[in-house]
Amino acid sequence: MLYGICNLSIVPLRKESSDVSEMISQVLFGEHFKVLEKRKNWSKIRLQFDSYEGYIDNKQYEEITEDLYTKISSSDISLSANLVDFLTTSNGALSTICLGSQLPFFSNKKLSINKSQYTYDGDIINKKLSKEYLLKMAYMYLNTPYVWGGKTPFGIDCSGFTQMVYKLCGYQLLREAKAQATQGEVLSFIEESEPGDLAFFDDNEGVITHVGIIMKDNYIIHAHGKVRIDRIDHSGIYNIDTKRHTHKLRVIKQII
Repeated sequence: MLYGICNLSIVPLRKESSDVSEMISQVLFGEHFKVLEKRKNWSKIRLQFDSYEGYIDNKQYEEITEDLYTKISSSDISLSANLVDFLTTSNGALSTICLGSQLPFFSNKKLSINKSQYTYDGDIINKKLSKEYLLKMAYMYLNTPYVWGGKTPFGIDCSGFTQMVYKLCGYQLLREAKAQATQGEVLSFIEESEPGDLAFFDDNEGVITHVGIIMKDNYIIHAHGKVRIDRIDHSGIYNIDTKRHTHKLRVIKQII
């Protein structure tokens, strides 16, 4: 088994081994993974954080040993807490990172990947935060454009949004909305929910296709065109701009 880590800011994770293949997610700086299959130009990987699989360009990651993979997996996670920031390499070059990037072995403003040393002088999150912080993190993505497969303040999809908000607070969600819907405890009514709980929505075939984060007073924040705030009722999401329902409510889950 081979192992790798992302040493670039934002790398596409694709459905197939081609630059024109659908981007199904993104790999942020510092995320590590198992290499399930390595070809000439592409590798099929499984991310350690959420076990999500896809293809990554071989030029866009760095191989690590199994020992280093294990050490990173068992160590406390430090995440960048600023929308956009940068690392300084040992030779003085700058490397950009975005909100939620992982900082392996971060201590005294230093981090490392293999023999590469970096300095990071920005804000970090390295502990589990209480439920009240979920919406504070969610607001950081407000007005971010919707991008299928996105996980960053430059573009994000609905489940990428909920996953990253929870990750920043120290909690683990799976990658896709239908997978996230298998987590947590079911709530019977909106009135039972608290700010930070997740609402899931399905299509006409009953497949869960959308997720958002419940706010107080029957509002919801979710990624639909952009990360936006709308009303939620027993039918679903009511778009405050178009004055119509856009998503049909399926279930509400309490994760924490």
